[in-house]
Amino acid sequence: GWDQKAVPLKRVVFHEITKQAVEEAFEHPRDIDMRLVNAQQARRILDRLVGYQISPLLWRRVQRGLSAGRVQSVCLRMVVDREAEIKAFEPVESWTLDVQLHKDSDPVDKPHIFTATLHSVKGKKGRISIAKEEEARSYQDELKEASYSVGEVRKRNVRQRPTAPFTTSTLQQEAGRKLRFTAQRTMVVAQQLYEGLAVGTEGSVGLITYMRTDSVQVAQTAVEEARQYIQQKYGKEYLPEKSRMYKTRSKSAQEAHEAIRPTSIRRDPDSLKPYLNNDQFRLYSLIWARMLASQMADAQSEATTVDIDASCAQSQQTYNFRATGSVLVFPGFRTLYLESRDDAEDDDAKKSLPPLQVG
Repeated sequence: GWDQKAVPLKRVVFHEITKQAVEEAFEHPRDIDMRLVNAQQARRILDRLVGYQISPLLWRRVQRGLSAGRVQSVCLRMVVDREAEIKAFEPVESWTLDVQLHKDSDPVDKPHIFTATLHSVKGKKGRISIAKEEEARSYQDELKEASYSVGEVRKRNVRQRPTAPFTTSTLQQEAGRKLRFTAQRTMVVAQQLYEGLAVGTEGSVGLITYMRTDSVQVAQTAVEEARQYIQQKYGKEYLPEKSRMYKTRSKSAQEAHEAIRPTSIRRDPDSLKPYLNNDQFRLYSLIWARMLASQMADAQSEATTVDIDASCAQSQQTYNFRATGSVLVFPGFRTLYLESRDDAEDDDAKKSLPPLQVG
């Protein structure tokens, strides 16, 4: 075997196809790690036990060209189980009640209208629950004649941290939401960016690190490059005092590779646009912005919550409505990147409430 040969064998490892990364890997080769060798052999055996046995059965019973495997078959089972849960779900009817309000002092031709949601009944514990439309209509009729006053105003400062650079999973999810890419389309384009594209006088250059990874960790050299770029491009106020270090939450993460990031943050999307097709440009822009934003300062906003009392003379009941709004004080990383799951929440963040006082 290889371990019996007179000439010692070494292993070189690099996670990005750039001249610097390849040269550094050859300058610092490492010994063969038998744990990794054994892990590969275990995967090969499992592939043969699972894929080699089940795939022919699928050809005979279902359709030729189908395949089974130690990973994809387990994932398929998870999808099937989840679909069964969805089909078994029994929806429960539920209603909410909103009112549109404005201050009495607002100009008649241009009132600052805001929305408040029915929250509770004064003197009763817990949030109000409306199960039927008839019940909601009865509340609506009663509240039309109510008098409204501000019961309490609460303000707080909110800091929002940027999210970590992409893993394979988060890249597929975000590309699906923002770019409408399928998971397969995302990986095909990412592979092209990783393997290298002709970029002007540089020749063929790998533009991103390896795209099959479950790690959010980033090389310190890449972090420092990003911080320098942020300070030069956006200014010191957009740079946190210390570099941000991210840790993978999943206990099963192998972290054999870095997070998905540009091989050089200084290759901004606009400088590469002449050399990329549309899919490549859009996906690279997403990866570039996510990586750079991950090292930027927090976004800061002032969130306001207002409790409004609605007094009904007929029933002698007082209902509590709640309105929320937020004003962005300092954009921080949001100048560059907004995660898609925040897009819907951003509607609330953009809602500003008029200045309100108790009474």
